[in-house]
Amino acid sequence: MSSSPLTDDGGLSSSGTTHSLYASSMQEFKLFETQSNFYMIGWDRSGVYRVLKIDRLDPSELNISQDSTHYTKKECYELLKRIHEGNKATGGLKLVTLCYGIIGFVKFLGPYYMLLITERRQIGEIFGHSVYAVSKSEIVALQNSTLQCNIANSRDENRYKRLLCMVDLTKDFFFSYSYNIMRSYQKNVCNYETGHVLYEKMFVWNEFLTRGIRHHLRNTLWTVALVYGFFKQASLSESGRDFKITLIARRSRHNAGTRYLKRGVNRYGNVANDVETEQIVSEDVPEDHPMQISSVVQNRGSIPLFWSQETSRLNLKPDIVLSKKEPDYEATRLHFDNLVERYGNPIIILNLIKTKEKRPRESILREEFVNAIDFINKDLPEENRLRFLHWDLHKHFQRKTTNVLALLGKVAACALMLTDLFYYQVTPAMKIEGYMSLSSSSDADTGDISPHTSSDDDDSLEKKSSRSKNIAYEKCDVKPPRLQSGVLRTNCIDCLDRTNVAQYAYGWAALGQQLHVLGIKDVPAIELDDPLAISLMGLYERMGDTLAHQYGGSAAHNKVFSERRGQWRAATQSQEFLRTLQRYYNNAYMDADKQDAINIFLGTFQPEQGMPAIWELRSNSLSNGRNGEMSIAKDERPSWGVCFRRF
Repeated sequence: MSSSPLTDDGGLSSSGTTHSLYASSMQEFKLFETQSNFYMIGWDRSGVYRVLKIDRLDPSELNISQDSTHYTKKECYELLKRIHEGNKATGGLKLVTLCYGIIGFVKFLGPYYMLLITERRQIGEIFGHSVYAVSKSEIVALQNSTLQCNIANSRDENRYKRLLCMVDLTKDFFFSYSYNIMRSYQKNVCNYETGHVLYEKMFVWNEFLTRGIRHHLRNTLWTVALVYGFFKQASLSESGRDFKITLIARRSRHNAGTRYLKRGVNRYGNVANDVETEQIVSEDVPEDHPMQISSVVQNRGSIPLFWSQETSRLNLKPDIVLSKKEPDYEATRLHFDNLVERYGNPIIILNLIKTKEKRPRESILREEFVNAIDFINKDLPEENRLRFLHWDLHKHFQRKTTNVLALLGKVAACALMLTDLFYYQVTPAMKIEGYMSLSSSSDADTGDISPHTSSDDDDSLEKKSSRSKNIAYEKCDVKPPRLQSGVLRTNCIDCLDRTNVAQYAYGWAALGQQLHVLGIKDVPAIELDDPLAISLMGLYERMGDTLAHQYGGSAAHNKVFSERRGQWRAATQSQEFLRTLQRYYNNAYMDADKQDAINIFLGTFQPEQGMPAIWELRSNSLSNGRNGEMSIAKDERPSWGVCFRRF
């Protein structure tokens, strides 16, 4: 439905100036209701007010229209007053709630529901752009309370609503109105995108919930894009210079779920527990000074084979089963093709699982994983072949003389030599030109700041840097940019505990290089006992615990970190045992409902009248059945342009 001037039962409309593109984002909204419609009023910091109308007379259909008029505060008040007068016979216009964005719309068996953010809290700031977490959300039924609907109050409908509420939006979901938080900093600089395409990225968890309103309005002005994972910042100092570390983990919505119910790869090449981790380092400088920024990205994800473990209430360690062997490893190949599209070459695989066991479990997957990599590499040119390193972390940790973190740090340093990291200098002129402003608008203009005709990324970035330098800051010494091409992909069995240790080692090695390229340190390395390394370890430990709770049901096992801090071994063993029990209980007794809730939220299962309910199926066969995992859509495959095969 296209946007049109808003009218109501009173037959009133208002005129004003219209614009095809909106200069700034709306961050606060008020929701009003009459018996026949909801009205949402939104305003931006420039004082422009807009109106959204949502029909309530047919709650089984999503009928939304946006007033094309831009109002002043006074004009908007007058409009609401006229709507109230026109609806006095049926109770008039009533305020429902103040809110901070629409999460989306969902329909089970009866009417549509609207999900709103009613409270938020700021958790950080990236280059002047605020990042928020959800403090409170609300589900509002579109159906008028005077209309009778047996389905709306049915037992199944209420059970679906309870399932949806199991996805706790106040934990580990975050968003920004003006920064594309679902994308790495390098992607935002190299290939700026806005609008619809951002919601279709693999890290936006409410893509399905916002699909209806986005398709109706052809913009994303009223919605927020929720990312699920981890966000934390720390302000540190070195040699008298202040800088900020931002650690972001973005969890993929594809093949998403819980530990034993989502393992391995699906037929589309999506792996379980696929998480992108980005480490950003930026120096704190006055606004009229150039800002130096460096970022590096790494990846974790389940072993890309068809394998499973049955949830068992009697066995803490269920057997690992290779459920399907593909002779051509097509799904595994698809997975690595997608990694190349996301990050470029080379793809470096760090496999941390056990090599030898009394009873083969992990080693079953190790052998098949090696076979898959060898098979795929046969068809690739030498320079694009997958780089595979097997490193049994458990075995090395058992050797008391081995410094696991130091050895992993050497592996990480080698990976960084192959991929490099991203470095970019933002001059004051760039800030004026809007290179750091990534606010969303209509989809009529993608706003790509990268000239797609160029074939050289570095040249393109240098041109942008020098152009801005000449405009407003001629004395600024602009350093040439650096680009990361390729990624380190780490896995163990769960991609939680051992993987998090390895990811910290990579972050530690990268931090030394990032501080060096920013000119804060003279050498591209920091010692493990350096206060900076210890502070970084705390960030990665918190991230590991958060990601482990999401996928595994307990905090991460942190033996390596505990030993590094000199924690008493007996206390560590007691803590590890309790976490094992917590993980076991959640996996055996809670994960089925949690998986159902995730499938409802993501739209991988959509309830239908006359069809079995999701709790009746209670089977992971959903991932390949009628309501199975969504495929990798064309609009999710990046158009790299100038940053070809790089992010």
